[in-house]
Amino acid sequence: MADRKLLAGHAVRRLRRHAALTQAAMAETLAISPSYLNLVERNQRPLSAQLLVKLAECFDFDPRALAAAEPGGGEAGIRRRLADPMFADLDIDRNEVEEWLAGAPGGAEAFARAFDRIGAGGGALVEGLDPVAQVRREIDHWRNHFPDLDAAAERLADEMRLGAGDLYGAVADRLRIKHQLSLRVLPVEVMPDMLRRLDLHARQLQLSELLDPASRAFAVLFQLAQIEARAEIDALIAGAGFTDRAAEHLHRRHLCSYFAAAVMMPYARFLRACEATGYDIELLQRRFGAGFEQVAHRLTTLQRVGARGLPFFMIRIDRAGQASKRFSGASSAALVEADGRCPLWRLHHAFERPGSLTVQLVEVQDGGRWLTMARTVTPQGRRYGATGAEFAVGLGVEASLAGALAVARGVDLAGDATPIGLGCRACLRVDCPQRSAPPAGRALIVNETERRLSPISFAGD
Repeated sequence: MADRKLLAGHAVRRLRRHAALTQAAMAETLAISPSYLNLVERNQRPLSAQLLVKLAECFDFDPRALAAAEPGGGEAGIRRRLADPMFADLDIDRNEVEEWLAGAPGGAEAFARAFDRIGAGGGALVEGLDPVAQVRREIDHWRNHFPDLDAAAERLADEMRLGAGDLYGAVADRLRIKHQLSLRVLPVEVMPDMLRRLDLHARQLQLSELLDPASRAFAVLFQLAQIEARAEIDALIAGAGFTDRAAEHLHRRHLCSYFAAAVMMPYARFLRACEATGYDIELLQRRFGAGFEQVAHRLTTLQRVGARGLPFFMIRIDRAGQASKRFSGASSAALVEADGRCPLWRLHHAFERPGSLTVQLVEVQDGGRWLTMARTVTPQGRRYGATGAEFAVGLGVEASLAGALAVARGVDLAGDATPIGLGCRACLRVDCPQRSAPPAGRALIVNETERRLSPISFAGD
């Protein structure tokens, strides 16, 4: 995916205006034609690697900022907001969004800020009150790819030579020798309601015996992130500008987890393994000593300039359909952001086959086709007889990009796909036998003289 198009006309235009240059003057500095620069600024030509280098040399332009610079989070961010039920009847397609971003990036950013401040569904202010919403917005701005953390994690992995050694042992040694922190695994009777605890008085990181090997490794790496990636994480927190302390703490926890996963699965080595195995998740788990959910999350972060992976999205739900994790990455999947989910999407069916991977080709209303997969995961800490938790983790990638996936073998990616929506209140599909409510803004129609396939009819269908 290294040759994937990078459209960032808004960033180039902003840079030119900040330098108070005309297109002709900037084009002369970059040794390109004004007409070509005009096409780049209008997102009709991608940024080439050569042009990125020239921008960096002539204008101190940092390519890593592109992930956070797109108005409203780019096409994916705008489309996720437009998936709200209040826009269900507008039928805004992908081309319109692209034209809007190219022609009026400021207007798109203004819409995104207003939507985030008002809140999905037109509710009360969420940005100022809901720390989770603030953190998700910040993650979306970066497309869940933090290049400074990835670079620091790779350096650390190389320093500890994790490729051929024991990850847990290497990190334990580093904590003990460099930071005077010892590790101790304690029985569940001693830590009945805790999985990890830092005892600074005893200079000891205490772990529960309930943690499996992958989770133990992640726990010690999380602690290492708090110490050795503190400068990079502090800079990202400061840049986010949170006014809510809870949001700041939540984002710090996300960034520490990101760094831990990036050491466990170093970017370049992990991407090579993905491409060599067809993104075979079970094989990646074994190769990197990680859990299914850890690998799934890592797949959404592969957006390094010049070395991109497939743009996966990830969502985690419980049996009630409530989403506790959503990562869009660089995808444009409204499936992640929607408040509702379609029961025809087999994400829900994963609970019927615990531990097994469910693969499905789906098509949403705007014509987008996605190859999705889902599997249940059980968080650490469950004891026999105790109430435990179970979630379904869903992954997806555009069908047009899914040909190289191991799970796509034998799947006709251009063939029939299951038509799904974004929940009944946002779905305009007619004659759906699973419909539970009319779309938002559409009047319910009751006709006693006929019975259609769908139990609910609505105006305009």
